[in-house]
Amino acid sequence: MDAGDLGEFVVRRARAEDAGELIAVDAIGDEARRAAIRRWCEKGAAVVAEGASGPLGYCVVEYTFFEQGFVSMLMVAPAARGRGVGHQLLDAVAASCATPKLFTSTNVSNQPMQRLLRRAGWSPVGLLHGLDEGDPELFFRCP
Repeated sequence: MDAGDLGEFVVRRARAEDAGELIAVDAIGDEARRAAIRRWCEKGAAVVAEGASGPLGYCVVEYTFFEQGFVSMLMVAPAARGRGVGHQLLDAVAASCATPKLFTSTNVSNQPMQRLLRRAGWSPVGLLHGLDEGDPELFFRCP
């Protein structure tokens, strides 16, 4: 994916050398997440939204969900939230998805992510109990 001008930031494919900066953006930050970010960047599975000051967020699409695209991670830096970064990342991965269908999921308790997905035109398609006790997973499909 080529960098596309999105006003105050661009979205482009993440490279292996971006991993350190994406780790700094990530709110989880444990060793497993750091390793996953490095792997996603090396495999070309991540896209990054980048402003003048550096990365604002990233999004990962993998193809292990019934051989369809699945947004396995969307992370926007707290200071960049509410500026359209998440929406543009979702639009970018939808445009470059290599399969006919693209899905994602979020916990029922994650209201901000659900609002973002609905604003971006994604539709709820199912609910799964048992992943996080007491907080079901809500699945969405990209139009």
